[in-house]
Amino acid sequence: TAAEAARRTRDAASARDAARRRCAELDRLSARAATAVRRLGPLREDYDRVARLAALTAGTSADNERRMRLESYVLAARLEQVAAAATVRLRRMSSGRYTLVHSDDRSGRGRSGLGLHVVDAWTGRARDTATLSGGETFFASLALALGLADVVTDEAGGVRLDTLFIDEGFGTLDDQALDEVLDVLDSLRERDRSVGIVSHVADLRRRIHAQLEVVKGRSGSELRQRGH
Repeated sequence: TAAEAARRTRDAASARDAARRRCAELDRLSARAATAVRRLGPLREDYDRVARLAALTAGTSADNERRMRLESYVLAARLEQVAAAATVRLRRMSSGRYTLVHSDDRSGRGRSGLGLHVVDAWTGRARDTATLSGGETFFASLALALGLADVVTDEAGGVRLDTLFIDEGFGTLDDQALDEVLDVLDSLRERDRSVGIVSHVADLRRRIHAQLEVVKGRSGSELRQRGH
């Protein structure tokens, strides 16, 4: 009928107008999206650059072949200085046999940067410090502690580490090794440094005259001074 046709015409016109409004809204949103994408371009480039730098400094980037963190890289430079200073005394304590060198080799799937190797003059080869014997490990540890004190003193604007305490480790040394260690410690005293040794080794009591002895008693422990 004519009435039905008129109703359908009105519905079609209404749907057409709604579609036009939707198209206009979509055009507006599309333009806004395109503008936003253009604005995000430089930000995306900045993000990619920062992300690459962060991965590089964290040691997770494919460009960082050694997987070395930035802090490890900085500390490695200091470790080289400490190893060089420690070697001066380690050579003396080991009768010229051992030299400490910094290594940035990777261990297995781990990271690299803060490793130490010992070069054995008897074989001419570098090896892991874990292969040292108990007495040799004590030599290396003492040399590193003294080397660290030297580096800190040199870079602390004149601040000196005048007192050092060494706790145990002497029980693993034979008489010759003990003499060499004590010679090194005596050389520190000649440079106006005080060296305190905490030990139960009886032979040290005979060699070191100035002592503070801890004596146990029923009412507690007390200190006794011996020598001067």
